Formats: sequence, structure tokens, C-alpha cells
Amino acid sequence: MNTEESNIQYQTAHTDTMPHNESDQPTLLSDFDIHLFREGRHYKLHEKLGSHLMEFNGQSGTYFALWAPNADYVSVVSDANGWDKGQDPLTVRGDGSGIWEGFIADVGQGTRYKYYIHSKFNNYSVEKGDPFARHWEVPPLTASIVWGTDYEWSDQEWLSRRNDRHDEPQPYAVYEVHLGSWKRGDDNQFLTYRQMATDLPQYLKWMDYTHVEFLPLTEHPFYGSWGYQVTGYFAPTSRFGTPQDFMFLVEALHKEGIGVIMDWVPSHFPSDQHGLSYFDGTHLFEHADPRQGYHPDWNSYIFNLGRNEVRSFLISNALYWLELYHIDGLRVDAVASMLYLDYSRKEGEWIPNEYGGRENIESINFLREFNDAVHENFPDVKTVAEESTAWPMVTRPTQIGGLGFDMKWMMGWMHDTLQYMSEDSVHRRYHQGTITFSIMYAFTESFMLPLSHDEVVHGKGPLIDKMPGDEWQKLANMRVMYAYMYAHPGAKLLFMGGEFAQTQEWRHDSSLDWHLTQYTPHGSLQWMVKQLNELYQSEPALYEKSFEQDGFEWIDLSDYQNSVISFVRKGHQNQNDIYVVINFTPVVRPNYRVGVPRKGYLKEIFNTDEAQYWGSDVKNTEHLEAMPLPMHGRERSINLTLPPLGAVFLKYENE
Repeated sequence: MNTEESNIQYQTAHTDTMPHNESDQPTLLSDFDIHLFREGRHYKLHEKLGSHLMEFNGQSGTYFALWAPNADYVSVVSDANGWDKGQDPLTVRGDGSGIWEGFIADVGQGTRYKYYIHSKFNNYSVEKGDPFARHWEVPPLTASIVWGTDYEWSDQEWLSRRNDRHDEPQPYAVYEVHLGSWKRGDDNQFLTYRQMATDLPQYLKWMDYTHVEFLPLTEHPFYGSWGYQVTGYFAPTSRFGTPQDFMFLVEALHKEGIGVIMDWVPSHFPSDQHGLSYFDGTHLFEHADPRQGYHPDWNSYIFNLGRNEVRSFLISNALYWLELYHIDGLRVDAVASMLYLDYSRKEGEWIPNEYGGRENIESINFLREFNDAVHENFPDVKTVAEESTAWPMVTRPTQIGGLGFDMKWMMGWMHDTLQYMSEDSVHRRYHQGTITFSIMYAFTESFMLPLSHDEVVHGKGPLIDKMPGDEWQKLANMRVMYAYMYAHPGAKLLFMGGEFAQTQEWRHDSSLDWHLTQYTPHGSLQWMVKQLNELYQSEPALYEKSFEQDGFEWIDLSDYQNSVISFVRKGHQNQNDIYVVINFTPVVRPNYRVGVPRKGYLKEIFNTDEAQYWGSDVKNTEHLEAMPLPMHGRERSINLTLPPLGAVFLKYENE
């Protein structure tokens, strides 16, 4: 599909016409809309289906439209009619689309409603929330709410800058946030979106993060799912306020120069009766066969991505967040579970594809279509895959057989790094290959390095508890791990609390332990992460070639006896190269010689062991002359003092 075709399909909903059907009722659906919907190529369904405030024949009210092809009766039950299933029936269209629609006068903003559906099969009836609802009751209540999403945005400067720079290499220092537990009120109550719009943007700006990534904020009935079990795909959760309140938060972040990435979950949805499951008395959104349609890990249902209308629903949803909420990126959850038919299943519990393989062809095609639709309509928006296997070409263009994502979480780097850092320093010499292995495949994809929420839950403890040694060594290990992360090729992501060494496992039902930052060990680590963010963004060599092989060069990866590694990060201007030397033991190493390519003087521009970071303040304060002593295959070398459990970043002077 070319860009022009995609844009035509995306823009169909912008027509202002309101055709009438045979019963002289309004409709937002043209024949062309139905054609695109049934082909799976309608990317603007949110402006056609769901509830829409309007005037008709001089009356104010709401137009409702619902896809329920296997129903024989559908009505709207609401505050306005006393939840009477017989008062406001909808009419099924005569075009075979399975869409029920109707205009109900005097139903306005804030009206709570559901659809009463009676199925053609098994005498089944149910009350369902609106799949396209833009606002919901606060859980555990489950009704949809008629709500407009008009908002006067004032973030055009941000959007223009995003568009102007989208083809340029950029630093990505991402702060992952669960909004319900980042910070709470004194009574442990949620802060609202608008309350967050003061503290969170200011904090991220002070910490010099470039982006925030929110765990799913779409409406979900069970708070303990962290948002990953979605019932309201088109609504920000009402736990923190209205849709406009969330827009206000996004705008506030943009005004402080912070991009917004949102977790998006097209892989599965929960079984709650008011949600998408068994919607019209049939498995409408999910596969009917549990070997395809049921997720054993998450007790949830799997979208039937072979159904055209379901693909339209999901891609419309993705573009909806980018258009209406000015979201800057979508991180797609659980991509691995979508790619493999046998994911987390035993033999006999899955159905091979038409070629007898385990690859999920429908999901592969969907992910490519999703990425094409996003990039064709929002070329300055990024998509990120949480994909934990070695599936090839996740971040390569769809035109050459890739999935089309912009970035992929580097789960192998995360696993190896935490495994290595958990080793006592005296044993690290035996595991040198663990910390260096990631470079072997670092450029097969465009990677983001994640130290995410998944590493601090389910009994795994906080990051600091993975570090060996006494308190000083634990914090020093945290510092050296973060320095390694920022020096390693790839974008960066750190879950909230990791920046100040949260000492408890993440708890979704209470605030982070912000009081820790008043204590020197924790506040100093927070300060160092801020300094790392500043350094990362100010030194192009650390991000310009994050996804390119020639942006990295080993100096020495084989000094396992000392547990030291050294390498070069390179940008477009080679004279601005950054030389990184990391000592993974608590032993000071004086007179440590490192090869460099040419004469001149190098200076230390960053050192994790500085006193301001609660280090022992072992530094290289003198000019480091590149002496004509060959080392590491280079004509010259410098003589360093390596700090204990420390990383130093060096750069030629006057460059």
C-alpha cells in the first residue's frame, strides 16, 4: 500500500456530510466507509463508530453505532432511559456490515451508557461497554460515558520541532512511568492528570530525560494489571481524570520538551463481561478456538487478526492516540507472543499455520500494516517493539521483509547485564563474555536498552538488591552499570525509582520512596543519572550512530583478569569520539594503559567515582598525553588511574 492510498483511507472520516438512511436517521457511515471497514483498511473508525454528540433536525443528542453482526437486537441502555433495554433500539444497516446505528435525542455529554445485545445464537444477551467509548466510569464501575474530545492544543512548537528533526539521529533517554504509583497524595490517593502535569514534566526536565514512556493508560478494569488488560482502547483511564485532563498532561510534557511514548496492547484483552470478549454471542474480536484465541499466561483472549474488521479496529486505535492525543511514540507490548503460534504452549496446544510452521502469519501481516499506517500518516512518530526473541528484521522496513518498527527492546542486553552485575566482583573475570556479548548482535536491529518495570516485580526485588557488596559497593555497581548502559550503543530506558536506587520492589499501590533522595547515597545516584542524561545528549558520539556498526569500536574486551573493558563511541565527526574505560572491580588500578589512535591530550569528561556521586573520588585530573607507546593495536596510548567500580569517559582536548 502506498502513502497516497493510506492517506485517502485515513482521511475518509474528515468528511462533514451526514447522510440519511431509509428511516430518515443520521449516519456517519458512507458506502465507502463500509467498503474500507470490511476490507480492513479503514483507519479512522473512531469517527464513525461509537457515540458522537450531534444535532439532528434541530434536536441535540447522540448518534450511536456498533459493530455486532451476530446480534438480532441491539439497544442503548443509559441514564437517559432508566437503563430500559426496550426504549432506545438501534437499527441494523441493510448493507450486510453488521453495524447497528441510531440517533437518540436529549442524550448529552456525561451520559452513562451500555449496549444491550441479544444474539442470534443460544438466546444469549449481555450488556456491553462501547468498544469505541472515549470515556468510562471509574473502575470498578463499567459503563461507557458519552464524551467529546475537543481540546485547544498549544503544543504546536513541539510538534513542528518533532517533524523537522524526525530524520536526524536523536538521543532517547526514556523514563518509564506507572502513573498510579510514581507519586501519590498524602492520603495515598491517586494524583490526577492535571496534578501530575506540574510535578512530572518539571522532574523530567530537571533530570534531562528526553521522553517519558507510560505503562498503558487505556481504560482497564483491574488496577493490578498495570493497564495491560484493556477494555477501553479509546479512552485514557478515568482513575486520573477526563480525556481533556490527559491531553493537558501531554501538552505540559511537550511544553517542557519531553516526548510521550505510550504502551499499546494489541496482543490480548481480558475476559471481563463488559469488554470485547464474546461480544455479540460469538467470538467476534477473538479467535473461537482456544488454541488460537486464549492466552494461557495472562488468562486473556487473543485478537483474531485474520478478521478485517478487527485489524481496522486496532489500527484506527493506534492512529487515534497519535492524532487526538499528540502521542509521540507507541511501544507495542508482547510482540513475541503475537509472532509465534506456539508461544507459551505445549505440543498439541497450538495450530500450525498453512505451511505447517509456528509463525503467526496473520500477526506478522498486521504488525507490518500497523507500522506502515503509522509511518505513512505520522512519519515523525516512533514505534518500539517489546520483542524478546531472535525474530529477524523487527526494525527493518516492511518493503524488504521487516516488521517496520523503529526500535526494539534489547532484552538480551538487559538479561546479560543484570546477570553479570549480580556476580561478586571477584568472580567477574570468569564471566567477561557475558558483559561483552551484546556487541556481537548490537547492530542487527535498532535497539533500546531497557531496565524496565519487569525487572523489579514478582519477587525480583529492586535493582540495588541485584548488586553485590556492602552499601557503598552496591551503589558503585549501580553507577557503573548505568554508565555502561549510556555508553553502550542504543537508546536508553530506565524504570522510575531506578534513578535513585529504590530499596523496595516496585509496588503499584503506593508511591515511590521519594524520601530516599534526601540521603546522600540515593540523592547522589539520582544526581549522577541526571549528569549522564546531560552528557548523553551533549556528546553526539554517544547517540549519532547508536544503530550503526561504525559507531562503536572495541579497544580491549579481553582483559578479563582485571575485569576491565574499553571501547570507543563514534559520531559523524570522528574527532569528537568518546573513549570509555570501565573497571568492574572495587580495586583501584593505577598506571592502566589504553591505546589511542593519535597524538594529543585527552581529558576526563565523566567519572562515576567522583565524590559528588558518593564515590571515592579517584580521578584523572591531569592532561593525559597520548604517548608514542603502542597499545591495543594503536600507535599511541595514555596512562590512566582506573577508579574502583568506576567508569571514565575521555575525549581529546580542543575538539
